[in-house]
Amino acid sequence: MLKEVLIVEGKSDTAAVKRAVDAECIETGGFHFTRKTLSNIAAAYKKRGIIILTDPDSAGENIRNFLSKKFPLAKHAYIPRDEATANDDIGVEQASPESIRKALSKVRTLEINPREEFTAAEMVAFNLAGGTDSSKRRDKIGAALGIGYGNVKTFVRRLNHYGVTREEFLKAIVNL
Repeated sequence: MLKEVLIVEGKSDTAAVKRAVDAECIETGGFHFTRKTLSNIAAAYKKRGIIILTDPDSAGENIRNFLSKKFPLAKHAYIPRDEATANDDIGVEQASPESIRKALSKVRTLEINPREEFTAAEMVAFNLAGGTDSSKRRDKIGAALGIGYGNVKTFVRRLNHYGVTREEFLKAIVNL
């Protein structure tokens, strides 16, 4: 059984997680949190810790950002978009058990004092910005590092806020 409680968006996500790992889940029901849901998340956060595992889309990102502000020591797991897409739908419920386990093996925590290690200019130098395939390259690097997909600004923020080391980053670039 996973120590932390997973925060997912809905019942289908919980079912997909349970096929992959033995874990307790709390469903947000989308972005409209009830007081009871927030109270349950707060209790789990204090007692066991939480891992936010939302869909790799804009709605999932909005939920993640909201929860990150309320629960700054929450852990984060990201399923790559291509591994969470099926039947013209994107979400945790579309991911295979292996993809969910892989995402949970790369859990990251936001740093209280983020570093300024990476810059947008570097993303251009590594062809992660400004090129025809930059978006795909960021997606692959984000998957390898467990920080998910993001535009250049979001990607740089995640590199700096999730404590990605220069060594990890360069290894992911080389293995691209």
